[in-house]
Amino acid sequence: MEQTVDNKQIVLKNYNDQIPKETDFQLRNCNRINLKAPQGSGSFLVKNIYLSCDPYMRGRMRDFHGSYLPPFTPGSVIEGFGVSRVVDSDNPNFKPGDLISGLTGWEEYSLIHTTQQLRKIQHQDDIPLSFHLGLLGMPGFTAYAGFYEVCSPRKGETILVSAASGAVGQLVGQLAKLHGCYVVGSAGSNQKVDLLKNKLGFDEAFNYKEEPNLDAALKRYFPNGIDIFFDNVGGDMLDAALTNMRIHGRIAMCGMVSQTSLSNSQLFHNMHNMITKRITMKGFLQSDYLQLFPRFVEDVSGYYKQGKIIYIEDMNQGLETAPAAFVALFSGKNVGKQVICVAPQ
Repeated sequence: MEQTVDNKQIVLKNYNDQIPKETDFQLRNCNRINLKAPQGSGSFLVKNIYLSCDPYMRGRMRDFHGSYLPPFTPGSVIEGFGVSRVVDSDNPNFKPGDLISGLTGWEEYSLIHTTQQLRKIQHQDDIPLSFHLGLLGMPGFTAYAGFYEVCSPRKGETILVSAASGAVGQLVGQLAKLHGCYVVGSAGSNQKVDLLKNKLGFDEAFNYKEEPNLDAALKRYFPNGIDIFFDNVGGDMLDAALTNMRIHGRIAMCGMVSQTSLSNSQLFHNMHNMITKRITMKGFLQSDYLQLFPRFVEDVSGYYKQGKIIYIEDMNQGLETAPAAFVALFSGKNVGKQVICVAPQ
């Protein structure tokens, strides 16, 4: 006998080109879902356990079709990375009880049709399941690929990490320390600065909101210049870093979370340094390096189990908290990787 249940969902109400607001989303309670996967569909039904809030999702909230991911559709369920358990399956590769990580809906249950970039999780008691959205998920792999492949670090080099206590930055800094680099992080509160220096092992950290002159701040922490800038924010920090890069410095462009509008370009004043200092600036996506993912999981899970790195999460309880948690990413309210717990494991 078929069983249907209520399926709470978060949908996009309208496109927004500015900083996201909670009113851009709507909690929908009236939807019901069949707990059986349709026969012959090749799909499978999952119960979502954890959902990830990630800044890249902002780009899908505008009516723009020229990016690497298509926009969300107003009135439809938000899509993002999640950790889920298979409830029923018409796909021979996924069995009830399997734990998976990959793209799913911001809802209690999702019917999955596309298995590209989905991966099964072999849950280990010494690694929290939610870490497959952060440390061992897309943000962690972004940090790993960006640091080793884009930054090409050498022992003894100096590195600046912006948004350093976030999902990506906290791991970049720790990997850099393990590699023998001098690491400075910027963050938006004194609490985060303390976390960077006293828990995550950064050599130095500063609150950019308390620095009236970012150029002077960077000269204070990098009197001989910056070899590597791992940039998650863009904006004024990037402009100041350009002045303080060393000759043949490298900049990994990971995010632009500081931009208040994705349509209006920001004017940079210090781009001439790209020429005079022969700086390499490269944008990248973690999906460019998927061939390295198995090595990443092995390396980073090993570091974690050995106590060489730690990972900080900011966990919200309940699907209905997802819009507020996502919006908070853009004002820096979160501390660590922002995750939504939808259901008990």
